[in-house]
Amino acid sequence: MTLGDIVHNYRTRHGLSMDEFSRRCQLSKGYISMLEKNKNPKSGKPIIPSITTYVNIAAAMGLSVDDLMDMVGEDQLVKLNAPSTTPSIHAGYKIPVLGNVAAGTPINAVEEILGYQYLEDTYKDDGCSYFALRIQGRSMEPTIMDGDTVIVRQQSSVDSGDIAIVLVDGEDATAKEIKESADGITLIGHNTAVYTPHFYSTQEVNDLPIQIIGRVIEVRRKL
Repeated sequence: MTLGDIVHNYRTRHGLSMDEFSRRCQLSKGYISMLEKNKNPKSGKPIIPSITTYVNIAAAMGLSVDDLMDMVGEDQLVKLNAPSTTPSIHAGYKIPVLGNVAAGTPINAVEEILGYQYLEDTYKDDGCSYFALRIQGRSMEPTIMDGDTVIVRQQSSVDSGDIAIVLVDGEDATAKEIKESADGITLIGHNTAVYTPHFYSTQEVNDLPIQIIGRVIEVRRKL
């Protein structure tokens, strides 16, 4: 069984389109298509996936690289000249990418796991919970770009000037800089051409409600 066979079977079993799976594993749709066909359209030769590809696909499936490689047949070749920046699947603290979050017009918060990110092991012992969210929209540019993944520490309050993940109306999630005052809270987008600051009074914060669910501690950008 090739790696492409495993990917195709996984997508079919979970009802995932090629677009959705490519987003989860942060590989292009074109490459996933070639992988499943196990054929390079230019050379006609079988695809030889790199270690980086295995890492990304294993994370998207919630597997270790060893488990994924155990599923692959002996005829599947592996490209070993992976860059030194390839993350290790055996070291680090794995956290889920829970869904997309809008940096602009809020979208419904999604709890489906899209994949996984990895933190240093030291995060395991600090007593905090972490999760990751994928950004859609341009309102936080240039600080956070469309398609970035943000690492979030789960907490119900932040300091003014922090970037937080906020639930609006209890169900819509957005990433914004927070400015608090005695009168209420302001959500600030860094790209004012897309999003002008939006103020919510203390009454609106309580009634809607406006709820902070975490602070953005890191932005990860696919190069």
